[in-house]
Parts: sequence; C-alpha cells; structure tokens
Amino acid sequence: MSGYRILKAEKQGVFILKFIGEIRLNLCSTIDRAIEEIELSPDLVTVVVDLSQAEMVDSTTLGLIAKIGVFAGRSGKLMPTIITTNPDITRMIDTMGFDAIFVILNAADIQASDLKELPVCTASEEEVRQKVLAAHKVLMDLNDSNRETFKDLVQALECP
Repeated sequence: MSGYRILKAEKQGVFILKFIGEIRLNLCSTIDRAIEEIELSPDLVTVVVDLSQAEMVDSTTLGLIAKIGVFAGRSGKLMPTIITTNPDITRMIDTMGFDAIFVILNAADIQASDLKELPVCTASEEEVRQKVLAAHKVLMDLNDSNRETFKDLVQALECP
C-alpha cells in the first residue's frame, strides 16, 4: 500500500469520502474532482468525510473539505459530517472553525465494503496552484483567525 488512499462510496444520496494515510496537496486534483462529482449529483443528501485513518492532512486538503461544508450550507443540504480520531487532525479542524459547517464525530461505524479507491489525478503546476489558492480562500472565509493565518500564502499564490 502506498502512503495514502482516497476511497469513495454513495448509498441513498449519502456520499462517503475516506482518507487514509498522509493526504497532501499532491492529491488536490483528485479530491477536488471527487467533490465536484458529489456536488453535481442530483441524489446528494449529505457527505461524510472519514478521517479516522488519516495520519495527516494539510491545509489545502482542509480547504477542499471545507468546500463541502460551504456548498452544503448554501444549497440547503444536510450538514455534512467529519469523523476524526487523530488528536492533531481534530485540533486543526476545531481551530479552523469547521464546527460551524460540519457535524464532527470522534467515532463511527462505516463499512468499507462499498468504498472504491479513487485513481490519482494528474495536474499541471498551474492547476495545482489554482486549487491550492481556492482551497485556502475557502479556509479564509470561515473566520478571522484563518483569514490572518493564510493571508500571506494567498497573496503569494495570487502573484503570477
């Protein structure tokens, strides 16, 4: 097994994204494509993001996950859920204000039998830069603390 895996399933409009291992910006195109497919689904009821086997998620990944919560709030869907058992990941999620856009659980019983591994998408350097920029803008919009934390990074990414 590689150092990461992203699994996805859907049942009766409930989509599950399960992250395993170290999830970093090199997977941003894969994650973003999965989220776009979920958002376009006419059957979408809610999303569960399972981080129970994630060892690490970076800020780009968190920004993409936040995109799910923002979309759900705007579209009137059920509030999505994050499952997190890693204290470091839980602390980051709490610090970034995810409790305003997600139900956060520290345990759940998700059956892995229906989950399918997503193929890793390749992207150009410019595509990755744009996705990293967009993810951090989503984080900045969650609260003032995030705005301060990521403003320099966003300014740097906005420079051509």
